[in-house]
Amino acid sequence: MDQYSASTFAAGIAGNLFAFVLFVSPVPTFRRIVGDESTQQFSGSPYVYSLMNCLICMWYGLPCVGGVVLVATVNSAGAVFQLAYVGLFIIYADRDRKRRMIAMLIGVLCTFIAIVYASLEFFDPPNRKTFVGYLSVASLISMFASPLFIINLVIRTKSVEFMPFYLSLATFLMSVSFFTYGMLLHDFFIYIPNGIGTLLGVVQLLLYGYYNKKSREGVTLPLLS
Repeated sequence: MDQYSASTFAAGIAGNLFAFVLFVSPVPTFRRIVGDESTQQFSGSPYVYSLMNCLICMWYGLPCVGGVVLVATVNSAGAVFQLAYVGLFIIYADRDRKRRMIAMLIGVLCTFIAIVYASLEFFDPPNRKTFVGYLSVASLISMFASPLFIINLVIRTKSVEFMPFYLSLATFLMSVSFFTYGMLLHDFFIYIPNGIGTLLGVVQLLLYGYYNKKSREGVTLPLLS
């Protein structure tokens, strides 16, 4: 393995590791759901959307489409995690939310099957990669755009309570790793969305540093008697 391919592989492996951190981050939430036997006020929608994203990106990474193995591996693992989270949410949700979640899950699976069928039936290999690649870019950008709601909340509340530092850091590092991986592979469909994710990650970390510092400055020490 030459230095170029070794660097590419290292960037891809780093992206896989940081992505795994993100995949396991909801575990405490679901431990609470299982313990309480209720989904309470938690929303299951993000896990359904993440499942859709993982399935599309996994399909892009498979040899019959884009042939990017480390993209296929990480998103295969992500799909398993998201499917498990959706399954647990359905088990412990009330009847109405259970129906909505099942309908959303069926919708995601039918959409993915339609994408697989269309890409194999109507596109030759080069155009298939382009078709699925643009779908993966759109899916990733929508996923990376979701922190904008958190960024807005942090600015409005001037508090980082709802933006955990390590989660923001892991998202940033994953984006940087896959951005580097995509650049080394010269793969537009990998480096463009992860470049956007990197910029959003920088914004999150800067906001965390600013508002965390402001909150510490606002704490006054009691006078010694």
